Amino acid sequence: MSSRLVSHSPSPLDMRVSVVGSKDIPRVVQESIQLCRLLEMQNYCAVNRVSGQSSAETDDDWSSIDLVIVLGGDGSILRTARRMAYTQAPVLGVNMGTLGFLAAFPPREVPVALENLAQGQFQLVEHLLFECRIIRDGKCIKESLGLNETTIVAGPPFSMIDIVLHVDGERATTYRGDGLIVSTPIGSTAYNLSAGGPIVRKDLDAFIFTPLNPHTLTNRPVIDSSSREYELLVPRPNPGSTCVVDGVVLASLTPGDRVCVRKAIPKFILVETCSHGYYRTLREKLGWGGDMRTSSG
Repeated sequence: MSSRLVSHSPSPLDMRVSVVGSKDIPRVVQESIQLCRLLEMQNYCAVNRVSGQSSAETDDDWSSIDLVIVLGGDGSILRTARRMAYTQAPVLGVNMGTLGFLAAFPPREVPVALENLAQGQFQLVEHLLFECRIIRDGKCIKESLGLNETTIVAGPPFSMIDIVLHVDGERATTYRGDGLIVSTPIGSTAYNLSAGGPIVRKDLDAFIFTPLNPHTLTNRPVIDSSSREYELLVPRPNPGSTCVVDGVVLASLTPGDRVCVRKAIPKFILVETCSHGYYRTLREKLGWGGDMRTSSG
């Protein structure tokens, strides 16, 4: 984590800010150019990894980056987290998409957010990253760093599969159904929530296990500590069964494959200002509220 950004009142002078995003998202290239101009006017050293235009070299060395501004949606932030891998820098997400749960700031609020940063009016919130490895015949054939979730999907021909869960080497239970989601708290409002899993405050250290269409009613979502190691054994996968990490297929599964999930050493770091707290995001992005007057006629 950058020492300059962590300081109580960081000076923009010589701070390196990397602007990233997908060129395929409308307005991202144009917005990145305008943002870099704004950053340079405020004495930041801007590195534009979207358009290729920057005041500094555009390599993939994240160790010297003090702040990453992601233009796009939550998918862009997930890709950026994987791209930074084990050298994580603080991220400020600018929503250029639709929902934008992680990308909390609309483009019009970026100048105010930069002022808050310069004045030290922000906090860095650390979030759980995980490692997912697929073990086949005693060897790791695929591995990935993830932020939201690991999912085992039954796949074609869409018959139910068994997934045996071991916790720290001890057999815990067997899930029978269409698959299983192993989510982080920050991912609890993504696929996990759509599958009926709980919302878990995103800065907690925990994993959420949510079965997909379980055959047994007693297979309910479970929350457990991130300090443990989890192993998912798939004795008889379907021909189309896969392991997916943050929406990207990691590998197809064969009989006897073991999917191992554990907490990663680095943390994903999200920048929050006083105007964008956790519960405001829940209310605005998910329509999470309890005022019955808003729904009454």
